[in-house]
Amino acid sequence: MNLVVLTGAGVSAESGVPTFRASDGLWEGHRIEAVATPEGFAADPALVQDFYNQRRRRLGDVQPNAAHRALADLAARWDGGFLLVTQNVDDLHDRAHAEVAPAKRFELIHMHGELLKARCTASGVVSDWPGDLLADHPSPHHPGGRMRPHIVWFGEIPLEMERIEAALERCDLFLSIGTSGAVYPAAGFVQSARMAGARTVEINLEPTPGARLFDEGVYGPATQVLPPFLASL
Repeated sequence: MNLVVLTGAGVSAESGVPTFRASDGLWEGHRIEAVATPEGFAADPALVQDFYNQRRRRLGDVQPNAAHRALADLAARWDGGFLLVTQNVDDLHDRAHAEVAPAKRFELIHMHGELLKARCTASGVVSDWPGDLLADHPSPHHPGGRMRPHIVWFGEIPLEMERIEAALERCDLFLSIGTSGAVYPAAGFVQSARMAGARTVEINLEPTPGARLFDEGVYGPATQVLPPFLASL
């Protein structure tokens, strides 16, 4: 059986990672356009770099929770195809896998990028980057480039979409965990899975506007409802 899992901010929220935006439309006090678009980076690179530097530093203060570990355990024991796609830019899925099953291959796609990586604006080369980035950080990969956060901003295409769509086309079970299902292209994954004939399950704090598209819903805090549900698979 082929399984595709999509996770969103609700999985990491219980570890203390702030969700994407507040009810006022701001992201940690900033307009989205200022810190999450190519235009914002071009207009004020110092602001954007500082914004992601602060978020990168906070990763040391958070730990994987029971939901991350339950998914890592599922991946380790799953006999069929397994792909975990996350909208989260933290490294908590990676760390949970390293704790639970480091010797087991882990199919994970960070479709919106990763805080602990940086990308050259000229060559596109991606590097591990645990430290800060300067306003106009020179690239070690190209003399005309500078380093930017390896984050998919609004107006940019999410990463590895062809691989994700291929997995959805052959999946038998699709789980959507801790995501509102409001932002495309991730919002369309359930429809792709349904077209493939997959069983679809929404696991969230509460039903989302797209809950009717799922065959089943499991609701409550991810750390409480996800481990027993995954153990039953």
